[in-house]
Amino acid sequence: MTTESNPTGESAEKKGLNFVEQIVYDDLKAGKNGGRLNTRFPPEPNGYLHIGHAKAICMDFGVAEKFGGTCNLRFDDTNPVKEDTEYVDAIRDDIHWLGFDWGDREYYASDYFPKLYDLAIRLIKEGKAYVDDQTSEQIAAQKGTPTTPGQESPYRNRSVEENLDLFERMNKGEFDEGARVLRAKIDMASDNMHFRDPIMYRIIKTPHHRTGTTWNVYPMYDFAHGQSDYFEGVTHSICTLEFVPHRPLYDYFVDEIADESYRPRQIEFNRLNLTYTVMSKRKLLALVKEGLVNGWDDPRMPTICGLRRRGYTPEAVRNFIETIGYTKYEALNSVSLLEHAVRDDLNKKATRVMAVINPVKVVITNYPEGQFETVTMENNPEQEGSGVHEMPFGREIYIEREDFMENPPKKFFRLAPDQEVRLKGAYIVKCTGVHKDADGNITEIECTYDPESRSGLPGANRKVKGTLHWVSAAHAIDAEVRLYDRLFNVENPAAETERDFREMLNPDSLKVVTGVKVEPFVAKTAKQGTKFQFQRIGYFTPDYQSYANHLIFNRTIQLKDTWEKVAKKA
Repeated sequence: MTTESNPTGESAEKKGLNFVEQIVYDDLKAGKNGGRLNTRFPPEPNGYLHIGHAKAICMDFGVAEKFGGTCNLRFDDTNPVKEDTEYVDAIRDDIHWLGFDWGDREYYASDYFPKLYDLAIRLIKEGKAYVDDQTSEQIAAQKGTPTTPGQESPYRNRSVEENLDLFERMNKGEFDEGARVLRAKIDMASDNMHFRDPIMYRIIKTPHHRTGTTWNVYPMYDFAHGQSDYFEGVTHSICTLEFVPHRPLYDYFVDEIADESYRPRQIEFNRLNLTYTVMSKRKLLALVKEGLVNGWDDPRMPTICGLRRRGYTPEAVRNFIETIGYTKYEALNSVSLLEHAVRDDLNKKATRVMAVINPVKVVITNYPEGQFETVTMENNPEQEGSGVHEMPFGREIYIEREDFMENPPKKFFRLAPDQEVRLKGAYIVKCTGVHKDADGNITEIECTYDPESRSGLPGANRKVKGTLHWVSAAHAIDAEVRLYDRLFNVENPAAETERDFREMLNPDSLKVVTGVKVEPFVAKTAKQGTKFQFQRIGYFTPDYQSYANHLIFNRTIQLKDTWEKVAKKA
């Protein structure tokens, strides 16, 4: 696919375009809107963005990038009850982290409150809107069903003068919240339920984070969205499939202000749904507020800030989104595809280091006491020019406790009595004995080493079946690791409608392990954003709570997909 540099689309290759890009390509080629392309990403500042929003961001900004257009960032701040500047700042950070920028095109729906209010006044004067005194429950009951028409409100035929008076008094704060709404007068018998006199404005008396107490009435999404697109010059309003039934209403309201020279076009694509995950902002907020996770950026959360803290890379997220693509049909994507994208990207970027999660000491009895040497370790064999680092080796080392068994089964290619293994980057050792405590737990393993088996020496090529990671006991740095797993233990929590989603949380989604031993190079180079592969264990990144005397690492992901194996066995 050739990157588009001509806004007219004349030099673009149609091959490989997804259906949204094809629509944009065709519109540009036809010269619609003067050959101009302007998209927008319109988040509500009432929570943190999740990976589903990342798919929308990649579409909104990506299609503008591909075809030489622009993309606005517009905050849909029409409900001050739930909104906060904290969310505004977080949304900006998340978009930048994904690699996109909106330049000087940051807007707010609240920028258009005066224009929207004036339009509402005009519609009232033209007999196309009216004030309704009914409760939300009464209005909902009168809507009817998809197969039966709705009932008209008893206030539908109020005079223009009365409607103007009431609407202006609503905005002055004379009425309580919920006492009155402004509705569009369209068609209570329409086949499209959204056309059955939709609510345009409701009363909200909570101060707005940008406009303060200027307004006491706030526009509904269906009234504000299309008009905001029009005011900004948006040409393609790209959203998810749940807005397909809303599109006729979007066009209806836009028709009130647009002319033949320009009008925005709404296009819908499928949402991003992931296994073992919930994407409902309401449920994610509940997890945070109820303390079931440690904040919006908890590394188990599907939020963009959570993924970032866990050690995911923006390239991995974007590659995953490109892989699953954009269609007109809803789908449930396997989280394993996302994890594969993360492993693939980290394999190319992460520095290889040694860390022992559950250490047991090994004493190499024939290695001179008090002697130390260094071995050379590759930083990343997949990355040309990544270099090497030195690692200390001595008589006493730590290995993983699970890498030793006194009575091993067949094909156990790790350390066992009278069995040899290679210590990665160093020597071949052979177990000669063990020490135990009073309860029979192994406290120390004795080995001998082959002095000729190190790289560059005559025995370096001698073959043994097992290779273990290790750290020098004298030089090891203590650390804490947080082992994260999937937040839910049910593949599709959203489909379990008879159960509370809290019941499906994975009790093993977080395990905190202290007393971990890491090589000195890790402590020297660990900083926020660094990506490590703890060899034979997984990918890790320093947590922002980590500091010099207390290293904390988040496990980004295991080296292999153990859940896939569990699924196959099931």
